[in-house]
Amino acid sequence: MDSKLEEYILSHIDAEPGVLKKIDRDAHVKLLRTSMISGHLQGRFLKMLTQMIRPERILEIGTFIGYSTLCFAEGLEENAEVHTLEIDDELEGYIRSNFAQSEFGNKIKLHIGDALQIIPKFEEESFDLAFIDADKEQYWEYFETTLPKIRKGGFILVDNTLWYGKVVEEVESNDWATQGILEFNRKLANDDRVEKVILPIRDGVTIIRKK
Repeated sequence: MDSKLEEYILSHIDAEPGVLKKIDRDAHVKLLRTSMISGHLQGRFLKMLTQMIRPERILEIGTFIGYSTLCFAEGLEENAEVHTLEIDDELEGYIRSNFAQSEFGNKIKLHIGDALQIIPKFEEESFDLAFIDADKEQYWEYFETTLPKIRKGGFILVDNTLWYGKVVEEVESNDWATQGILEFNRKLANDDRVEKVILPIRDGVTIIRKK
């Protein structure tokens, strides 16, 4: 997105909460791969979408610093919860510290480990909403593993499905991330178990509804 247009959008939507602004700033100082953070625009989108869907339980695959997790938690009603999964155990202390700074941290349950091993342990159709934002090469596996855990009429959000515009460019043979996104988009387009739409928010967000 053009930087001036993005600046205009950000100046005409709800402000980024102070806690989120702080953990975003801290991450840019202390961590690499900060492009993985959802950020102001997408964060407000996730919070509002949560308020619209009103889920009782959310499943998030890929926590990173917990920015998007806190956005989901902010949008939840009083007794609802987010289960967030992170494979990098070295981030656990950092993530928990971020959650502790927020008034919504008590709505979050953090699981450390491989999502493909953790998700099958949850009950069938026990989640109302899921968010996939992890290893791009495994997107389809994450989706197939998650879908049975979503109730009928529930939603799955998938991040980065436009992948810096690489989805419409020639792909190098060793670009496994882009190939993973392309495989996911292709298979999903032909999947009649769900309804789907891609929104050009940030790096592309696909909204999926289970029939």
